Amino acid sequence: MKLGLAALVLLGVFGLMAYVRLAPLAPERWHVAVPEVESGGVLRFVATDAPEVVLGRLVTVAEAAPRTVLAAGSVAEGRITWVARSRVWGFPDYITAEVVPGGVRIWSRQRYGLRDMGVNAIRMDDWLARIGAM
Repeated sequence: MKLGLAALVLLGVFGLMAYVRLAPLAPERWHVAVPEVESGGVLRFVATDAPEVVLGRLVTVAEAAPRTVLAAGSVAEGRITWVARSRVWGFPDYITAEVVPGGVRIWSRQRYGLRDMGVNAIRMDDWLARIGAM
């Protein structure tokens, strides 16, 4: 009986892991305008006269980031969204950077759960430091 329960729990854990890793990215839901005020997740603003250059630098940093892939957008579009996944579970965080008047607004938020244990803020501060914006 105990072996059956353990197998059921293990199956449930692996099922949840598979769901988290294999759920569709749904760019139409996540590749959206960055809000002006923080509304869940982490919001940063980089003031610059050359927002396309800043966006291009963010592309370089995102491409080098582990477990991070482009979900939608381009520098030419003026908005880009990436998906960064946690190492073990593969939880997705969505990062959107958008050219706005006077600079670039960046929004990083988790797909699942209410808290991210500071991961999005750490990532944003790291990315901004790498492009020389902090």
